Amino acid sequence: MLDTVLLPREIYASDEHIMMQSMIQDFIKNEILPQTDLWEKNGMVSREIWERAGSLGLLCMDIPEGYGGSGLDFSFNALFIEELAKEGVSGPGFSLHSDIVAPYLLKYGTEAQKQKYLPQMATGKLITSIGMTEPNCGSDLKAITTKAIDNGDHYSVSGQKTFITNGFMSDLSIVAVKTNVGKENEGVSLLLMESKWKGFEKGKPFTKIGMKAQDTCELFFDQVKVPKTNLLGKEGEGFKIMMTELARERLSVALNAIGGAQGALEKTIAYTSKRTAFNKPIAGFQNTQFKLAECATQLQLHQAFLDRCTPLISKHKLTAESASIAKYSATEMHSKVVDECLQLFGGYGYIWDYPIARMYADNRVARIYAGTNEIMKLLIARGLFQELFQEMRRKMPK
Repeated sequence: MLDTVLLPREIYASDEHIMMQSMIQDFIKNEILPQTDLWEKNGMVSREIWERAGSLGLLCMDIPEGYGGSGLDFSFNALFIEELAKEGVSGPGFSLHSDIVAPYLLKYGTEAQKQKYLPQMATGKLITSIGMTEPNCGSDLKAITTKAIDNGDHYSVSGQKTFITNGFMSDLSIVAVKTNVGKENEGVSLLLMESKWKGFEKGKPFTKIGMKAQDTCELFFDQVKVPKTNLLGKEGEGFKIMMTELARERLSVALNAIGGAQGALEKTIAYTSKRTAFNKPIAGFQNTQFKLAECATQLQLHQAFLDRCTPLISKHKLTAESASIAKYSATEMHSKVVDECLQLFGGYGYIWDYPIARMYADNRVARIYAGTNEIMKLLIARGLFQELFQEMRRKMPK
């Protein structure tokens, strides 16, 4: 029914996209949803589902075939993100693995690093995470305190990271560290750290409001010996790399938001068409119709903008400001849509067995991670007043 209102998504209209969508939907229905309750109980998904996704070619889809990927463009990754979100699947951290970690390696890794890690990532046998946030450092990445001491042929890393998606299951993590601490060339660098190394410890997965099947935890480093060959990019350029690559992460969060909003809307249309009150379907009341019309309108507008942004990733033309707009606006819209939809479920909307309840709990964090929405507004404003800020910096005393 929703398809009759929303314009066709040209971005997913090719035969290849349609075939991929069908396969993804079958994968979710037959192999993911039946395990949701168990995964939530365990606080993490199974390694088998990662390997199954890898065997279907759903991981690292836009990585070249020479490194184990499928050589597709980012629109296929986007399709996978949306389809998972439509069904409220938040446990497997596939997107962080494929859409954040893999591009870091592909763009900044040495040939040896890419050959060693990317093929294993594409099969799902190697699960990855990224360690930026620290207990006293969130959006201000320059303030991290995890240190990497130069010991000739290796670094000695000590510190702590928190809120790490895939953290407990991960075999490899890209970790942001401070190098050359106290020196003139002090800066942020990125290291590829394997969880099997001595001194690398993982905390117990957090008990969260939502995303209960997602293994989010802390990482601890106690003088972990990291070979210099595991430096990602150049020393001291970690902050620049992270700022460059955050656009893709924020677009991925926005895609998850519009997929989640569509799923919530579809489930609410189905529910209100069958559930009755005062001898007629809930959908027969004007309030229901108006609320869902408002939700459908916001979804369509955000789909149109995201469909413009998505192709720009493959062309490396998506600006930080556009990605911030997408992330901020789509996640705000998602929260409002899910809230309205839950209301229309009445008391059943508050029951965990109903998908809308999980969606309500899961979506809240999207306005926090990948940079809070308040930070998104700052980034957008900086773009609007770029010339003014440049002039102000020129006039500052040195």
